[in-house]
Amino acid sequence: MANWSEGYISDIDYTYGYYAELSPNNVKIPFLMAGLEAPKFTSACELGFGQGMSINAHAAASDVKWYGTDFNPSQASFAKELADISGSAAHIFDQSFGEFCNREDLPDFDFIGLHGIWSWVSNDNRDIITDFIRRKLKVGGVLYISYNTLPGWAAASPIRHMLTEHDHMHGSRGQGIGKRVKASIEFNQDLLKLCQPLIQQVPSIPQRLEDISKQNSNYLAHEYFNREWQPMYFSEMADWLSPTKTNFACSASFLEDYNPSSYNNEQLAFIETLDDPMFAQSVKDYMHNKQFRRDYWVKGARKISVAKSEQIWHQLRFKMIANAENIKYEVNGAAGTIALREDIFKTVVTLLSDHKIHQVADLQQRLPDDFEQNWLFESLAILHAQGHIILVQEDAVIEKVQEHCRRLNAYIMQQSLVSPELAALVSPLTGSATTYGRFHLIFLHAYIQGKTTREQWVDYAWQALKKNNQLLLKDGNTLQEEKDNIQELNQMVDSFEKDTLPIVKRLQIVD
Repeated sequence: MANWSEGYISDIDYTYGYYAELSPNNVKIPFLMAGLEAPKFTSACELGFGQGMSINAHAAASDVKWYGTDFNPSQASFAKELADISGSAAHIFDQSFGEFCNREDLPDFDFIGLHGIWSWVSNDNRDIITDFIRRKLKVGGVLYISYNTLPGWAAASPIRHMLTEHDHMHGSRGQGIGKRVKASIEFNQDLLKLCQPLIQQVPSIPQRLEDISKQNSNYLAHEYFNREWQPMYFSEMADWLSPTKTNFACSASFLEDYNPSSYNNEQLAFIETLDDPMFAQSVKDYMHNKQFRRDYWVKGARKISVAKSEQIWHQLRFKMIANAENIKYEVNGAAGTIALREDIFKTVVTLLSDHKIHQVADLQQRLPDDFEQNWLFESLAILHAQGHIILVQEDAVIEKVQEHCRRLNAYIMQQSLVSPELAALVSPLTGSATTYGRFHLIFLHAYIQGKTTREQWVDYAWQALKKNNQLLLKDGNTLQEEKDNIQELNQMVDSFEKDTLPIVKRLQIVD
């Protein structure tokens, strides 16, 4: 009998992560900064959506028509439940890639996204995926794909191999994957004590295994215990995608392409000697010992003229959600922390500090005459990548999706009373979501129930904990006394009241 999971871990659910790179709305800024034209997104597809947080967030908060599949029926069932709650009409399937990708009722897509799944599927499934992209991604359409990358994963390969080998040889199928993960990690820790030649060659291995042991067991099961696992060099990914007629566009994170914070002067000088931009990507991965890539590819890349780029920029609308006093005029990157020109960035931040929606053309008019236009564009791109400002959708879209967002957010906040798993709230302004800690979600749920004081928020959270026989942890220790739990909740309320509540209001997540 064929194994429906095809070697992928299926006896433990994947984590409930949200990934903003899967939002087509987040393509615009990286593409503009790369000098490329992005399409108008009307249809999108996510392959291997896990618990479905991302596909549901983006379906609820935008006017894009979403389709997606995940082979795990329990995960697809949960994702379908979220779609029903929001009323987004996302098309959710529990089919294998082979079944889904050969459906005859699928439209062509402006956007296809895969987060991480590429590294853990077989070559047969990769063939199916690339054929699907070739056939179903529209000309001009964008592919988002993220994957474990070499050379960064080379040092961890021995750990991953022995974890899976131990589980294969000694793991009891009736034991449950959580216990099997723990047993394999402990075996590897004992083994490494006897592997001095390996440690001398790769000194980072013991610390890496120690870090692994502290991670979520559900995540570890999917990350390390699948039968298929293949990190790739960028050039290998390019070879796989060659039949799809897509070309590398840019990183899904603009700051990873921002040279001043990503490379030192010596590295930049070396990169400038390279004629082939694709080869340059491989060289950059070596410089950073890259472990994970998050990239946009495009079918039929079109360079955008300066005039057209300016026209698109001027039509965009931004809103600042951060408190101006919290913004640090610096960028952290692989090359370290670099200072930004405070005179430039502070000018832009001041214009946006009223937390209203501003069109870029209007901002341009309010700038000093000697303020160069490219300074404005770069400032907005950096502030957006750092999460200080948001790119705002059209008013008609905002109005259309508000009820979908409200319903999904209400459910997620309600679930925070019993579980920390769901953490992303969607914004009708952005078409995407942001994540919050469990207790900030509980405080927020109290707020929408009409409770307006700090004391009420703390009591609401404490009652939720007591109802579920739960206590808080602090510094690895369980707080046994009620007064200690309440004291810790009061400390959490400080940052909620000062930062989180104002931000969710500015995102129109709550009124």
